[in-house]
Amino acid sequence: MIAVAEAQARLLALASPLPSQTLPLEQAIGRYLAEDIIAKRTQPAADLSAMDGYAIRFADLPGPFSLVGESAAGAPFAGTIGSQQAARIFTGAHVPSGADTILVQEDARAEGSLINLSGDGPNVIGKHIRRQGGDFRDGDRLVCSGALVHAGAIAAAAMAGYGALSVGGTPKIKIIGTGDELMPPGKACDVAHIPSSNNIMLHAMLKPLPCTVTDAGIVKDDLKLITAAFGDAGHYDVILTSGGASVGDHDFVQAALKAAGAEIDFWRVAMRPGKPLMAARIGTTVVLGLPGNPSSAFVTAFLFLLPLIRHLAGSTAPYPAVALAPVTTDIPAGDNRSEYVRALLENGRIAPFGKQDSGMITPLVQANALIVRPTGCPPLKPGELTPYLAL
Repeated sequence: MIAVAEAQARLLALASPLPSQTLPLEQAIGRYLAEDIIAKRTQPAADLSAMDGYAIRFADLPGPFSLVGESAAGAPFAGTIGSQQAARIFTGAHVPSGADTILVQEDARAEGSLINLSGDGPNVIGKHIRRQGGDFRDGDRLVCSGALVHAGAIAAAAMAGYGALSVGGTPKIKIIGTGDELMPPGKACDVAHIPSSNNIMLHAMLKPLPCTVTDAGIVKDDLKLITAAFGDAGHYDVILTSGGASVGDHDFVQAALKAAGAEIDFWRVAMRPGKPLMAARIGTTVVLGLPGNPSSAFVTAFLFLLPLIRHLAGSTAPYPAVALAPVTTDIPAGDNRSEYVRALLENGRIAPFGKQDSGMITPLVQANALIVRPTGCPPLKPGELTPYLAL
């Protein structure tokens, strides 16, 4: 067996990020940046008013002020504010030349063309002005290459002057479920069969990522059939199998991979659940063999499959982030395998589920975190901190 960190590193080393492509902003959402977003303009491009009111000179307070014009967003006042003068101004409008402060309309009273102070007024020079370049300046790096293009990043790109972005590719994935006992979801099962849940679960886990998924359905435990399922490997970046990766009399994935010309990189990882995890390559296609038990498949997909897809798609931070939280109960010391305990993080505290059987589905319904128990770690008492991964 090899350690989890070594297995993760070896898996990602089997594949290189896909070539980038340039897409319009709306199509780049949810992809990973292939280049930094460097501002092409300054924002704000000029001093702007943060409030509706009057642009004045602070030194002229408490007034009164003579109204000499108006500045609106997209229609700035062309003149210059002189002594005891004011220009009506609206939120987002350019601050006129000569003005250095905004008198908000709640503190002002207009009497014809004369503006009088009716409240406390601004207490410092520059009040309610958004300064030129206060957000960013031309040439600033706003988002780094490898980052996910989420709503904030896409807004920054648009404001920075971009109409398109260079982003990573979308890996093509094929999912194969194996097992004579499996039946398609929704089909009636006798006591010798069970519904296939892993394929659809894995599809759901992949859905938020920039990738395309082909579900090849269920392949029976037959060496020729499983070998044939690898025949179109060249059309995919990743082939994902579920079940059959061990070495029992009815486990044919390893033998099928070898028959298909694959090079097996590793098999068996020192973790619980998920020990019978396998990684191989057919040409440039990565094959990841997940265990068949649902919780094992979920945990190994979270720790290995999702980082692999992020890596292929151009992410520079493909692994889930580790955080800390106090546990609610005693947790025994670790042994010779890293353990990933399904748990519920609630109100800043984390509680492991009592049942951790890798064949059980129900803990996955409520689990929103995995408690990480490294090999040989000491026991924990309630209130002590544990590392965890948010699901």
